[in-house]
Amino acid sequence: MESLRQRLTHVLHLQETPHRTALAFAIGVFIAFAPHYLLHTASSVFCAWLFRLNFVAVMLGSLINNPWTLIPILTASLYTGLFLIGDSSSTTIEWEQVTMDNLFDILSPYLVPFLIGASTLSILSSLLAYPLMRWTITRYRSVTQHESSETHV
Repeated sequence: MESLRQRLTHVLHLQETPHRTALAFAIGVFIAFAPHYLLHTASSVFCAWLFRLNFVAVMLGSLINNPWTLIPILTASLYTGLFLIGDSSSTTIEWEQVTMDNLFDILSPYLVPFLIGASTLSILSSLLAYPLMRWTITRYRSVTQHESSETHV
């Protein structure tokens, strides 16, 4: 049982500092909002491997973007980009008229605002995620350490 506990601790990087775990989570959040869709999982795995980060924390951060949050994130990215570039044009798309032949023509005016908005939200959300996760980890560890010391007394 102790061997299993040691392996689990190693896999979850529980011996890491709160800074490093929070950094891994924030990188995952950055990836979640990044505009390179269909490559988020590969990016998470690659970043965790390349920087020797806590894989679980990176993946948890990246899973903020999931099937339930995809549409709100896409919408927020587009509207953030439109706001930042000062474009007040209508974003109404007549979906009944969209075909595979004209899909790019209809959506191309929104590509640059979307990329700008997604990149901005990616940076801002990761900058917000880091201190929140670091505070959460530090608080959790201090509470569990306090509880642990009480049971040994």
